[in-house]
Amino acid sequence: MTFTRYVALGDSFTEGVGDDAPDLPNGVRGWADRVAAALAHSRPDLEYANLAIRGRKMGPIIDEQVAPAIAMRPDLVTIYAGANDILRPKVDIDAILAAYDAAVERLAASGAHTVLFTAHDPGGWPLFSGLRGRFAIYTEGVREIADRHGATIVDFWRMPDYRDERLWSFDRLHMSPAGHQRMAIAVLDTLGLEHSLVPLTLAPAPDLTVAQQRAENRRWIKEFAAPWIGRRLRGTSSGDGMTARYPEIGRFPG
Repeated sequence: MTFTRYVALGDSFTEGVGDDAPDLPNGVRGWADRVAAALAHSRPDLEYANLAIRGRKMGPIIDEQVAPAIAMRPDLVTIYAGANDILRPKVDIDAILAAYDAAVERLAASGAHTVLFTAHDPGGWPLFSGLRGRFAIYTEGVREIADRHGATIVDFWRMPDYRDERLWSFDRLHMSPAGHQRMAIAVLDTLGLEHSLVPLTLAPAPDLTVAQQRAENRRWIKEFAAPWIGRRLRGTSSGDGMTARYPEIGRFPG
């Protein structure tokens, strides 16, 4: 397969949060940019748009991103949506999957090759392990949607690499640069595309004492968990007031 017009849709996962790049729009890079760079290496005429915005739930992703994406006439679309819904105290998983199904049907009907992602398996992560059942139901639903519409599925759930904390950023919710690089490789490999990306070299895992681990947990609670919970209680989002990084399709800026 070869692609010349690639549009990425979704939330912080696709926007690139955790892969800091102060010189780029919204201060991040991310796996989608890395995929686009790899595609542009063999197709310098590649055009790219990234409409993802952090914090977006399923409804806003569909309402704000799907129609503009279709209007760009892409031949490749990646979309990841639903995680921010599942993280809320209450969620109707059947309803968000039904909405997702209808959106993917529209994308596939446009002629674009569509790529979906399962959720990451949160088992073993204290903050999110209690939501493992929700994520498992969502993941099976996404598999069914992909089957129904002939979409490619990147199986995040079955990537054991992400048990390594070094593939996650300090907030323990978003991928680190190494995590984004690994995801870019997974997308390209799943599509069967040749590329030269390799995993980033990881620094040795820190060997923390119990006291140091507790101090790090306290810092995480103060700097990330408390503000994150506060936003959920207030009904606000980290993406409020933000715009898409590359809202118009054009020659890959890298």
